[in-house]
Amino acid sequence: MRYLDREIANLVREALGQLPVVVLTGMRQSGKSTLLLNEGFLKERYYTNLDVFTSLEAARENPEAILDRPGQVTIDEAQRAPDLLLAIKMLVDDKREAGRFLLSGSANFLLMEKVSESLAGRAIYLYLRPMTRRELAGETRKTSFLVKMLASGKPPRRRGEVIPLKDQEVLTGGMPPVCTAEVKSKELWLEGYEQTYVERDVRNLASVGDLISFRRILRLAANRTAQILNISGFATDAGVNVATAKRYLGLLETSFMIFMIPPYLGNRASRLIKSPKVFLADSGLASHLIGLDRFNDSPLKGHLFETYVAQNLLAILEAHQPRARLHFWQVQGRHEVDFVIEHGNKVLAVEVKAGTRWSGKDLSGLKAFLSATPNCIGAILAYNGQEQVNLGDGLWAVPLGTLLS
Repeated sequence: MRYLDREIANLVREALGQLPVVVLTGMRQSGKSTLLLNEGFLKERYYTNLDVFTSLEAARENPEAILDRPGQVTIDEAQRAPDLLLAIKMLVDDKREAGRFLLSGSANFLLMEKVSESLAGRAIYLYLRPMTRRELAGETRKTSFLVKMLASGKPPRRRGEVIPLKDQEVLTGGMPPVCTAEVKSKELWLEGYEQTYVERDVRNLASVGDLISFRRILRLAANRTAQILNISGFATDAGVNVATAKRYLGLLETSFMIFMIPPYLGNRASRLIKSPKVFLADSGLASHLIGLDRFNDSPLKGHLFETYVAQNLLAILEAHQPRARLHFWQVQGRHEVDFVIEHGNKVLAVEVKAGTRWSGKDLSGLKAFLSATPNCIGAILAYNGQEQVNLGDGLWAVPLGTLLS
C-alpha cells in the first residue's frame, strides 16, 4: 500500500537536526513504525525493532552493541528494553551529536517514566496522533487553514470544492489500518485492538488486577468523550472508588487512549468551568466502544464529531504550530465554546456544529467569548456545509471541510 505522508514528519526531521535524542510516541497502531521505515530522511539510519525477539534479546544482553556505532540509530518499541535509556544517556553525555538516537514507543507508561528520568534536557518528545483528513487526502504539503488563520487573523478562502465531513469518516476515525481500508472488517480489527490493549498492554505494564472495571472505565470514557470530566461520576458508574477511577483514567491518558483538553482561563468571566474535557484518542475507536455503526438520532453524534475535530486540530497544531495550545471555554450554565486555540498573544475560538445549518443560538457562545476576550482575533462557527460566510464583528461561518484542510 502507498505510504501517506504524516503531518509530524517535518518536525521529526527538524528535531533530529537539533537534539541528540528524539522520542516519537503515540497509541499502538497509529503508524509510528510505518513512518520510521518509509520517510526518506530516515532510511540511512540503522534501524532495529524491539518487537522482534532476537533484537530484544540483543538489546537486553548487550545494549552498547546496538547503540555505540558510527551511524545514527533508530530504535522502534524502545520501551521493551528500558536499560537502553540509561546507556543512551551515558553515550549522549559523552558525545552530544544532533540526531544520534530516534526512539519510538507505543502507549507505555514505563517508557515515559524512564525517558523523563534519564533523558531530561537531552530529548524532545513528539506525538503521532491518528491520521488526519489532510493526511488521507495527501494534502500535508499545503499550508493548513489554521496556520493561515493564526497568521492573518482572517480565514483564507479555500480554492476548489469543499467536501463536507461525512458521518462515516467520524465513525471510522483515523487509525491507519481502518481509515485506509487496509483491513476488511473494521469492527473485527477494533475488537482485536481493544483486547490487545486491555489484556496485554494494561495487564503486563500496569499490573491492573481488575480488568473488568478497567474496561468499564474505558467504555465510559468513550461514552463521555468531548464532555467535562467528572471523576466521581466515572467511579460511581464503574463501581469503583474515586482513587481507583483516577488511577485508571491516568493510565488511559498516559497510554494515549484518552487525552484531556484544559479550560481556557484567560479572562475574568465569572463561574468559569475549571475541570478539563476528556476525549477518547480516536473517534472511530470511541464509536466502536460505544457500539455505534451509524448515528441515526444518537445524542452522541455531536460529541463524536467534536472528538474527530479535536484529534485533527491537535495533529495539525502539534506538527505546524507546536507552541499553540488547545483549550475549551465554558461559563457554567451560560456560555461555552468547543475549542480555544491559544498561540502567543493570539486567541482563536472555534465552535463545532455537525449540521449543515445554524441559527443565532449557535453563535451565542462565540459572541460571549469575543466580548470577554480582547485578544481574540476571531471566532469560527465550523459547520458541515460548503459556504464560508462573514457574519461580522469577527465572526465567520466556516465549513468543517475547510477548517480541517
